[in-house]
Amino acid sequence: MEKNIHEFEIELKDEWLKCLDNAFEKANKKTKVDGFRQGHAPKDVFLKKYGVESLYQDAFDEACQVGYKKVTEKKEVGDLIPVIEPETSIVKVDEKAITLKFTIITKPEVKLGEYKNLGIKLEKAKVTKEEVEEQIKHLQEEYADLVVKKGGVIEKGDTAIIDFKGFVDGKAFEGGTAENYSLEIGSGSFIPGFEDKLVGVKKGETVSLDLKFPENYTPELKGKPVVFEVKVNEVKARKLPEINKDFFEDLGYEEVTTKEELEKKVKADLVAHKQAHLDDDFVEKCLAKAADNMKVTIDDRIVDAEVHRMMHQYEQRLAQQGMSLDLYYKFTNTTHEDLHKQMEPEALKTLKYRYLIDAVAEAEKIKTTKKEVDERAEEVAKMYGVSKDELIKEFGSLEVVEYDLRMHKALELIKKENEKTTK
Repeated sequence: MEKNIHEFEIELKDEWLKCLDNAFEKANKKTKVDGFRQGHAPKDVFLKKYGVESLYQDAFDEACQVGYKKVTEKKEVGDLIPVIEPETSIVKVDEKAITLKFTIITKPEVKLGEYKNLGIKLEKAKVTKEEVEEQIKHLQEEYADLVVKKGGVIEKGDTAIIDFKGFVDGKAFEGGTAENYSLEIGSGSFIPGFEDKLVGVKKGETVSLDLKFPENYTPELKGKPVVFEVKVNEVKARKLPEINKDFFEDLGYEEVTTKEELEKKVKADLVAHKQAHLDDDFVEKCLAKAADNMKVTIDDRIVDAEVHRMMHQYEQRLAQQGMSLDLYYKFTNTTHEDLHKQMEPEALKTLKYRYLIDAVAEAEKIKTTKKEVDERAEEVAKMYGVSKDELIKEFGSLEVVEYDLRMHKALELIKKENEKTTK
């Protein structure tokens, strides 16, 4: 058995009898025994009809709490910090006593390998002139105005103001009609072929589009031929803003006054953005190699708990999009077990990195000051839009913030130590 798995047995006698009495009182209130008003049957009559075993489940739930409290009062248990919910199992049980086994799993032992001189190169971000020009064009497009197009011929990228009516089997279908609809050509908003076939059509023209609904469309229309009668009322093109003072102000670049300064600013932003990704990639590679160099055995039950945490987070993200896990399983033709299995590798990697960084923090004797923890708490509170006191109340204490800060310092140490070797 691994050193981080601790098992303790405890026998309960008088406590077990009390648990059985409480379970009887609970069961008797909602159980009818012939000849007695509900909740008033004598215990011996109740047991004769239902048996003492019928009380075991409720009594066990209470006994677990009583037993665990007694276990944690033992000196050798008091300092143990479980990393997952302790497990409880029954060793032996009858109407006189119960013997419980508590399994407490603590942080696994980590034997660090090399984590400083890993030989991984930190790439430096480079940005080309073409990338700068492309980004400036993108910024212009964000602030572009739609103006009526001279000539009125539709090109890709234009916005057409159209009336349309769709017919399936010669009949108009629900949701297939609109007037003065604004459609950006090339946006992919409509079914395949609709927008492409409008390219070259002029303002005032009416065209008939013979198309087919895709196979992944709504059940009543998927795969069916459809004819759209489309009238083009207006054609608008995107007019890019000039690169001048007004444009700089729209961008919020108060320090920029010329195109050259804009190019310099855009280049600096692109470099910073690229470098952030390269830094993240560098850290990931360092952690992966350092994790390979260390020795640690992570119990399957710890991995399982991490997977459940990840699944809960995933469920919350789905809920924000208006979808439940059951609906996700239906749409993806998967099951709870499939998603669990899919998340196991990521969960194991997360745990390895966590124990690696924690072990580095211990090896390097990384400390935090009260001032640092308070400042970190203020930062986190601001990020979540709550007060520091509200944050502490939510977390239960500042220990969570202190742990997070300590881990952050250890991660920065790993990064900086390996940056040295690449310079």
